[in-house]
Amino acid sequence: MSNISGDGTLTPSEFRVAAFAFAERWKSAVSAFPPWSWLSRPKHPWLSNEVEGYLALENVCRLDSSEENHVGCCTGSEEPTCSGDSEPIDDATLVQSSRDNVRYYDFHVIYDYSYRVPVLYFRAYSGDGRTLLLSEFEGDLPADSSEALVKSKWTFITQEVNHPYLNRPWYKLHPCGTSECIKLLFQSDALIRTTSGAAELYLLSWFSVVGRMVGLSIPFKMMKWGNDA
Repeated sequence: MSNISGDGTLTPSEFRVAAFAFAERWKSAVSAFPPWSWLSRPKHPWLSNEVEGYLALENVCRLDSSEENHVGCCTGSEEPTCSGDSEPIDDATLVQSSRDNVRYYDFHVIYDYSYRVPVLYFRAYSGDGRTLLLSEFEGDLPADSSEALVKSKWTFITQEVNHPYLNRPWYKLHPCGTSECIKLLFQSDALIRTTSGAAELYLLSWFSVVGRMVGLSIPFKMMKWGNDA
């Protein structure tokens, strides 16, 4: 893997390699939860250096407890249950479910050619497939992220933009501050950019910032650098 740029951006090839590494690390760290998968995208003949796909985490549900709003664990048609062997993700647990009385979420990490950074797209929908407005699922978000998603220059939401490949309304965390944020994160140690896993570390660092805004905090195990992760 080539050294990443010092301006906080990634090349398309670096993004692809980092995406596969991120998905594998996530699967190893949180094996009891939904895995990220690589989805192919339509080819564009006028783009010779395009990324062939994007990361997807789909069919994730959030349960409301009787006393407070949080994410619960579902296992198909069984009653909600949580595994004590897995490390919790933030204050909530993300799971797959076919139940109709919960809210569902899809998350996509897509390379943006204009900003040359990854972008987090997501959508929320009900059991009957109806797309939910931000006001309908805002209560699912971590308490400290709601204001940041509206006002922060790093992670503010762009509401109901068209998904670049699916041509349907999705939310996204705008990438205008991503390169500056990553540049600051890496600025303290310039040698990080020249390590063999620099691009993977880039994606982990980026997701540690944007993921928590939508309740997808990275478990500590994923951030342990080295062969033991």
